[in-house]
Amino acid sequence: MRGEYKVPGGKLVAVDVEVEDGRLARVTVSGDFFLEPDSALGDINAAVTGMSADADADQLAHAIIGALDDSVSLIGFTAQSVGIAVRRALGHATSWADHTFDLISPVVLDPAMHVALDEVIAREVAAGERPPTLRFWDWDSPLVVIGSFQSVRNEVDSAAAERHGIGVVRRISGGGAMFMEPGNCITYSLVVPGSLVEGLSFEQSYAFLDQWVMGALSEVGINARYVPLNDIASDKGKIAGAAQKRFVSGTVLHHVTMAYDIDAEKMTQVLRIGREKMSDKGTKSAAKRVDPLRSQTGMTREAILESFANHFRAQYDTRDSDYTEAELDEARTLVETKFSTESWTHRVP
Repeated sequence: MRGEYKVPGGKLVAVDVEVEDGRLARVTVSGDFFLEPDSALGDINAAVTGMSADADADQLAHAIIGALDDSVSLIGFTAQSVGIAVRRALGHATSWADHTFDLISPVVLDPAMHVALDEVIAREVAAGERPPTLRFWDWDSPLVVIGSFQSVRNEVDSAAAERHGIGVVRRISGGGAMFMEPGNCITYSLVVPGSLVEGLSFEQSYAFLDQWVMGALSEVGINARYVPLNDIASDKGKIAGAAQKRFVSGTVLHHVTMAYDIDAEKMTQVLRIGREKMSDKGTKSAAKRVDPLRSQTGMTREAILESFANHFRAQYDTRDSDYTEAELDEARTLVETKFSTESWTHRVP
């Protein structure tokens, strides 16, 4: 069996392995990485040979680290990357190429429906009723979507929100508040099985799941980079933030919101944290519009969304899809019974 893993920003690690009586046998690690001294390659192979075929990536990495002394340099790869490659060889971990993704183009809905659909789609992927899914949001009304663990009163000026007709909904993932008006940002949700991020730390999985969008941003002329833990920045500053939710089923929800044409004056009236962030950056006038994607690309929001979708199609095996009536009905029920209730929205006052 053979497994491969490309280290983000690093080299390719490949592992050929057999299993005998539940143990790893005839392990051969290879790749375009660098290793000094080269004799350490045999030590790496020996370290995992004989280990249980059920060992996870962390256990495999720990065995490798324990077998190498301080004189060994792993360049372009890590012990953990070897562990991930082994897990892929055994079928416990998967790569992008192992999946066909449903791709759902923007559908205009109440933004609270998109928050509910995150939960609905995640359940279906976990149950095998949908393959891994990338879906783009579009919405018809303003809303502040706060992170699962944020305090409403600390994040939102309720009087300003009411004055501007902006509601508040709490999502199921952590992270910061999303100030959403029609046409002001680009948001997508990616739901994948846990096998795709097998062996990756939370921090590593953020960058890993957004690898595709870095290429998509490059295609529209933006030189972007990932800033740990969960920010995407260009040469002109932060342009996006990511959030994640990992379910007991193993399914991972990963979503990103990018600023396209945000009214910073209104945002800083409604979001209390917005005022602090603006003052921290030395911004004197909140009236200045924050529109990094529009100003940096000169493209319409619709054109950027289409370019992003086409880039994803070019990278991975996809099929175009849409929401089913059953999914929309379930989302409506969740909005009514959970996401629009005081007990959920204000569970952190």
